Amino acid sequence: MSDPDDPLLPTASATVHDPDGRSLRPAGGPDPSATSDPDDPLALGEYRPGSAAVLTDAERWPTLDAEAAARLHRWRTHPAAPAWVHATGDRLTAEAVDRTRRPLPLDGWLDEHLATARKLPFYRGRAALATLADFPPVGRADLAADVSAFVPLDADLDRMLHGTSSGSTGAALVIPDDVEEVARGFHLLVDLARRAGVEWTPDAERLALVWVLQQRQAFTYVSLISGFAHRAMARVNLDARAWRTASDRSRFLADANPQVISGNPTSLAELLSDDLRDVLRPLALFSGAMALSGPLRARLEAAFSCPVIDVYGLHETRPIAARTDDGPFRVLDRRVHVEILDAGGAPVPDGEMGEITVTAGENPLLPLVRYRTGDVGRLVRFSDGAVGIADLEGREHTEFVTGAGVRVPSVDLTQQLQSHGALGWSVVQRADGAVEVTVAGGNARLIRDALRTLLDQPVEVERVERLIDLGEGKPRRFVSHAVAPGRGTAPT
Repeated sequence: MSDPDDPLLPTASATVHDPDGRSLRPAGGPDPSATSDPDDPLALGEYRPGSAAVLTDAERWPTLDAEAAARLHRWRTHPAAPAWVHATGDRLTAEAVDRTRRPLPLDGWLDEHLATARKLPFYRGRAALATLADFPPVGRADLAADVSAFVPLDADLDRMLHGTSSGSTGAALVIPDDVEEVARGFHLLVDLARRAGVEWTPDAERLALVWVLQQRQAFTYVSLISGFAHRAMARVNLDARAWRTASDRSRFLADANPQVISGNPTSLAELLSDDLRDVLRPLALFSGAMALSGPLRARLEAAFSCPVIDVYGLHETRPIAARTDDGPFRVLDRRVHVEILDAGGAPVPDGEMGEITVTAGENPLLPLVRYRTGDVGRLVRFSDGAVGIADLEGREHTEFVTGAGVRVPSVDLTQQLQSHGALGWSVVQRADGAVEVTVAGGNARLIRDALRTLLDQPVEVERVERLIDLGEGKPRRFVSHAVAPGRGTAPT
C-alpha cells in the first residue's frame, strides 16, 4: 500500500511508497495552518499551488534530458489536468539510479542493523543490548517525542527528504526519508507486480504510475521516475473539487492511460465510477493505508481484469508484507523482521494474536528496532517456510461483547461484513451493548441479521453507497465501549 500517510506503500496503517520525495519547505515558508482562500475557511495554505516548491527541475532530476523535460512539460500543462499543488523529484544521480534498481543485500543485515541501533541517541546509557530480544519495544509516542534520537549520528543528511505520517491516532510525525530508499521502493512495486504475473516496463508515453487519493485537499503533482526511463507518474486527487470541469478527470486519466494505479481502498473504489471504469486499463492495482475488503478486491479484479496487490506497512517501517488474495500477508523478502508481542511486550507463540512489531532496516535514516505498529495479527507459516501475517486488523485489537457477556474479536465481525458484500464499514458498540453500523455497499438487512445473531445485541445498520461516505482519511473501523462482566472495559 508512499503517501507519507500511505506508504502504499503503506498507517493501519498500512502504507504506497511514493517513488519521489517531498522537498523540505524553506525557513520562513508558508504556514501550513494558514488558509489560502478567503472564500473557503477550510482551505490550507500548504495546498496552495507552488507553496512548497524550492528546487529547480535540474536539481530534482540530475539526469534530466530534453526528452524527459518535454514529457514533464506535457503532463504539467495537459488541458484536462487538475491544478498541480506541488513539485517534487527523486534527486538521483546516475550512480544512485543504478544502485536503487537493486534490493539491499540481506546477508547479515540484522546484526549490522542492531550494531547501528546501539549507537542511536535513544539507546544511550542502556546496557545489555546484546540481542534483538534485549531491545525494549518502542512506539509512535517515542518518535513523536524526539524523532532525532532515532537518526544515526553519522547519517548522510544530504540525502534526507521529509514527509509526515498522520496515522489513525495522535499527532503527525515528521519522518526522515532517504532519497535512495524511497526510489528503491518503486522497484519493489515492480517486483511485486512481476511476482503477480505482470511485466511492468516503460510503455510509450503512458504514465508509469498514478497514485490516486480522494480527499478534500491533497498534495498533487507530476513527476518523473529516473530509474524507469524517466517515465512520468502523477499523484492525483479524484475528488470533484480538484478538477476544473466534471469531465476533466476522465479525460486526463484516459489520456494518461496509467500502467499501474495505487491508492487506498476509498480512492480505488472511486475507479469503479461510470466515468472511470471504461477508460482505465491498468496492469495492476496496489492498495495500502487501510484494510482492503474481500468484496472490494473482487469488484476491482472483475472490473479491470488485473491483480490487486494489497500492501501492508507504515511510513515509519516501509512495506512489510503483501498479498494478492484474501489469505495471509506474506512478509517481504527484504530488511524487515516481524514479531507478535503481547500487551506486556513479550513474544507470543506463532498462531496467537498480538501486536505486530517490526524491526525495519530499509531506511538508513530511521533504523527502527521492535517498533510497535498498533496493528494486530498472528504469525503463520506458508508451505514454503515463508512467514505470513494472518487476521490482520488495523490499530488496537477490538473486542465486542455479546448479550451474554462473551467477548467476540473484531475479525468475527469482519467475516460477516465481507460475506454480505460490505466494501468498508464503521462499527461502534455503545456502553449499553447496542451496536451502530455504517456500511459502504453490501446488503444492510443481511448484515444487521448476521450481527444480531453473532452478538445477541440490538444492531442498527445504515448503508451508504461509497467508501468516501464513511469519511475522509482512515476512519476507525471498530470501536467498543461495552464492558464484559468481571473484565473491565473492552479495548477500543
